[in-house]
Amino acid sequence: MKRTKIKITLVERKGEMGCHRGLKVGDSFDFDTDMGKFCPMALHTGFPYIDILRYGGSLPGQPEGTAMFCCPDVDVINVFKIEKIDE
Repeated sequence: MKRTKIKITLVERKGEMGCHRGLKVGDSFDFDTDMGKFCPMALHTGFPYIDILRYGGSLPGQPEGTAMFCCPDVDVINVFKIEKIDE
């Protein structure tokens, strides 16, 4: 069984500081191939949502196949969108 592809995109920045990893709004990542380029703190926060989407679940209040989450760094507060990509 092939795993569903997951795309993570930085869609907004709400904090006062820039990202410590240098991420900018519009940057996108493939969860399986770009993991080393993505912020470990944000990935730790987003992983439960990625897991839910990848294995067929959905999140209340979110469009089907998507989820939004925030960076845990209060000074940065990057907002990310996760999308399930069906091929």
